[in-house]
Amino acid sequence: MTSAKLCDIANLILGAFLIFCPWMFGFAPGIQSGNAVVSGIVIMALSIAALVGFALWEEWCNLIAGLWLVVSPWALNFEGTRAIMVQVTIGIIVAAFAKNELWFRSHPTAGIP
Repeated sequence: MTSAKLCDIANLILGAFLIFCPWMFGFAPGIQSGNAVVSGIVIMALSIAALVGFALWEEWCNLIAGLWLVVSPWALNFEGTRAIMVQVTIGIIVAAFAKNELWFRSHPTAGIP
């Protein structure tokens, strides 16, 4: 299994985790919970699409989804610090996985002596 597939599987798991975060961490109902669920569904769908057949647009969309999770608490004026912490952390990880996949796809010989 390639590292790209592992990143896609990790993003799939993170998306599923994000969907259940509002109940696990007690997010306030409304925009905080909705953002987590919708973002989780988007990340899961993109990860499944990437596992079925790789395309660069999927990784760019995952990068955008991860960055959205990072900025959304302030853009949507979240009140709960737990929701901010969880969504920003997952967003950073998702964006990092997408960035790594994009970089390795554009530098196929990176790391090979």
